[in-house]
Amino acid sequence: MVHGGGCVFIIPSEQYITFSFFALSSSFLVSKTLSKPFHFSRSKRPSFSLYRNPPASKLELSKHAKLGRIAVPSSARTWIVIGISVAGVLILAEAARRHHRRRGLPRDSKDFGAFIERFELAPYPQPPLPAARLSLSGLSFAVSDNFDVKEFVSGFGNPDWKRTHEPAKETAFVVTLMLKNGATCVGRTIMDELGFGVTGENLHYGTPINPELPSHIPGGSSSGSAVAVAAGLVDFALSSDTTGCVRIPASFCGIFGFRPSHGVVKTIGLLTNTQSLDTIGLLARDPFILHRVGTILLQATSGGPRRERRLIFVDDCFQFSKVPKQKTLHVVRKAAEKLSGYQVPQHMNIGQYIASNVPSLKGFNEPSVLKQGKSTFNALSKVMVLLQRYEFRMNHAGWFNSVKPRIGLDISTQVLGAINSSCEDIKSLYKVRTELRAALKSLTKDDGILVIPTTSDFPLKCHSRKKLLPEFEGRQSFLLSIAGMSGCCQVTIPLGKHDGYPISVSFVAAHGADRFLLDTVLDMYPGLQEEISIASNLPLAPDANGDLDASELLKEKGNAAFKLRHWNKAVNYYSEAIKLNDTNATYYSNRAAAYLELGCFQQAEADCNQAISLNKKNVKAYLRRGTAREVLGYYREAIQDFKHALVLEPQNKTATLGEKRVKKLMD
Repeated sequence: MVHGGGCVFIIPSEQYITFSFFALSSSFLVSKTLSKPFHFSRSKRPSFSLYRNPPASKLELSKHAKLGRIAVPSSARTWIVIGISVAGVLILAEAARRHHRRRGLPRDSKDFGAFIERFELAPYPQPPLPAARLSLSGLSFAVSDNFDVKEFVSGFGNPDWKRTHEPAKETAFVVTLMLKNGATCVGRTIMDELGFGVTGENLHYGTPINPELPSHIPGGSSSGSAVAVAAGLVDFALSSDTTGCVRIPASFCGIFGFRPSHGVVKTIGLLTNTQSLDTIGLLARDPFILHRVGTILLQATSGGPRRERRLIFVDDCFQFSKVPKQKTLHVVRKAAEKLSGYQVPQHMNIGQYIASNVPSLKGFNEPSVLKQGKSTFNALSKVMVLLQRYEFRMNHAGWFNSVKPRIGLDISTQVLGAINSSCEDIKSLYKVRTELRAALKSLTKDDGILVIPTTSDFPLKCHSRKKLLPEFEGRQSFLLSIAGMSGCCQVTIPLGKHDGYPISVSFVAAHGADRFLLDTVLDMYPGLQEEISIASNLPLAPDANGDLDASELLKEKGNAAFKLRHWNKAVNYYSEAIKLNDTNATYYSNRAAAYLELGCFQQAEADCNQAISLNKKNVKAYLRRGTAREVLGYYREAIQDFKHALVLEPQNKTATLGEKRVKKLMD
């Protein structure tokens, strides 16, 4: 910043920043000023000082520069440079901080950006001895930004809501319940605006950092609560669950999430999105804490006599999941087999069951999706969205239209859809809910538990454009609408990771069977942990559904070995996968890639031949066969492979470069 005894002045402004530097030479002074809009970035730091208009002192110096040499004492010059440099560093840091705030990054990495405000609500005093200590003594918890806390303003995830509402006169019922049982509340957490959204990204307060995947979304709307629990900042958290607000972030952050039966937990002091769907949910890392806190939420004194349990695997729900069944259904089934009191698991197609037992849902079916086998799930999701829109509009349209709040793009689409919605037959929505609850009660009775995937997709990267696609949220709704629309209870259970992403399954029980469901999770989890460890470290034997899932797991292990450059291990894994399923072109194509790395070009060509015979549109197989043939000297055949790849993918750069490279070799 200093050259030849010069100094730099830094004067920021709100919109513009002006560069200005002075170079003092032995005979004259040169000055230059440049004004323009400026944006800081992490990689490029400004090397000039900035202000909107040149100061008068600078103009005066420019006038006197023509008169000759200007003498400046060296000691004074040194102190000026030091002082201005320090000021410049401080100003640049502040500007960078503001820029990051504008981009929606978390404000405080120490708490993973989970909290919107910190405070402490002390628990009720412990009873005098010899009475037992309060059951939640020593535990800390947080609440989402839609729970009333006396003398604080609930923000509902939006500053304009907070600005236009008064401090609460009373604390929410469930928060007081936790305090009475010995827990300490340590603050309020970030949530998606107005309880909408599935990503957990908040335009105003930033995106909490997912401890399991820092570059990926934590899930919403209870993102801050899930992150606070997953990061170990609190022992548990309370949030609301409308259409998956607790279950999605629990799955994405690798923790437990409990959605109680609708209406079982009192919602006094909760800001409501949709009263027919809203429940007060619970997030925890530990199944024992989940059970302790859940029992208090339910205000249940005992679990009653032990019942025999019947697990029902919902096969058509798992078709939406990207995780191999060997890491989900296999784990659950094996854990249940080692416990007493569990019947042989059943398998069913719940889409067909709902279609037959919820007749009012037929009016919402879309013929265009009948062939895809998703018509029932589409219809159920549609009813849930319509119900949410109708009740949100009834609850908050007046506030929204008068305040006109600033809302994030992805949330505003949903809010405007609700505000502008209309439904001619509201009764039909509630009729679907009533029939679905009765149908699931008939299915599960007193001992049945549905086993389904929690979500269909892995967490997206933060600021991903895919979050704006209706398909992403729609796929989540398929699975979440089962408990959401029926009002049944559901627990999300973490099952380790797959391909680096947290994975989970959910147990769903009949409305009112909450304590039975929590007892089941606590009973099964030690066995689940054991099976998770086995599934993570060893290839699993084929399960009752055939060899397909085992072969997929072996393929994934081969991919992991390939990424680590363990080519021989990758070949072995792919070979085992082919033994179980020799009709999958990807297995042959992937093994060919490993053979290429090992220099086994003839084997690679043979595998590609097999892959292409199974799937004539496998672009990677053409590319890998072209590479193998190029090395083997079959130039004409190699060019044909690269050309074929270009027919399938005209913009494929690898194929273009390969074709040019082989043509040069031929010349």
